Amino acid sequence: MKQQRTLRFGIIAVVLILGVSWALASVGAPAAAGYPNGRFLVTAQWLQQHANDPNLVIVDVREDKYLGDVFIPGAVHLEWKQFQETDTARGIGGAFIGIDRSQEILGRAGVTRTDTVVLYDNLKRDGAATSSYVFWVLDLLGHTDMKVLERGIEAWTDAGYETVRAPRVAAPVLYQASLGELRLDRQVDGTFVQSRLGDRFYQILDVRSADEYAGQAANKGLDGGPLKLGHAPTAVNVDYTLNWTDPESKDIKSYAALQALYAGLDPNRGVITYCHSGRRGSFSYFVLRLMGFEQVALYDASWFEWGNNRLFFPVETKTNTLVGALPGASVPAGGGGSTPAQPRAENRPKTTGGYISCGG
Repeated sequence: MKQQRTLRFGIIAVVLILGVSWALASVGAPAAAGYPNGRFLVTAQWLQQHANDPNLVIVDVREDKYLGDVFIPGAVHLEWKQFQETDTARGIGGAFIGIDRSQEILGRAGVTRTDTVVLYDNLKRDGAATSSYVFWVLDLLGHTDMKVLERGIEAWTDAGYETVRAPRVAAPVLYQASLGELRLDRQVDGTFVQSRLGDRFYQILDVRSADEYAGQAANKGLDGGPLKLGHAPTAVNVDYTLNWTDPESKDIKSYAALQALYAGLDPNRGVITYCHSGRRGSFSYFVLRLMGFEQVALYDASWFEWGNNRLFFPVETKTNTLVGALPGASVPAGGGGSTPAQPRAENRPKTTGGYISCGG
């Protein structure tokens, strides 16, 4: 009897120890553990606990002029704008530099294919909308382990963690993805989007402001003149700032709140995001990936290309809305099927008012 009592107390003690260990570990767990792809978003606490992990690389993507001599210890500096350039011939600002040059830049920063890459930017200025652009580049390259630090450098400083005045200078390495590893379907151009306007598999998401979407506010081209007014036909509008709980904290909304925000988007179908130059579109791209959407693509040239008056891409000003089940209701969490699902009637865009023009 005494042995049984001792054994019982021993089991209880082990259970209590395991419970305490789990609670302590969960303090530094990823910020969005409730998301199907919660591994893509981490807190400052998680990063502080894992900063010395083998193969973890912290990447500061802020622009040079916004650095302020404050860095997370061990971070390398890789300005996000290095992945964009001005394409004067096509009239596109913020054009993606391409696969080969992106790999060269990552290699020079000391990033390898097998690294766990944690990206951070400036909360007040960027709200993760530049970290998300580099996230998209890595996703396009088929990188398998990348994360965004929620609330950026401010999350680190607000937590009272140590900072340094200069970034780490890493030795250059080879960053090279094989052709089979690349996810070229993560990027689309205007010709692709135009050819899919009647394809029920694709859902087009305009993440600009409501005024830009409705044609009441014009985006500017490289020459400073206004681009076409309106949006791509069938596109629905979810302003990228609506992904935040509020404009001040810029915390990403809970999974349930985002499900309500994107109600009607079908995870079984492809989603194409766009904005003016690809930056805002990349943030909504990241949020959808966080939510478990797998078949997502960024139209990176966005309105710089589609709204160009020299090109004949059609535009409209009528409002399209989606109604139906919340994302996740028709697909297991964390993934989409390889076979396109037949669109349900309730997931098709409904339109009201407006006109259509091909510009030119």
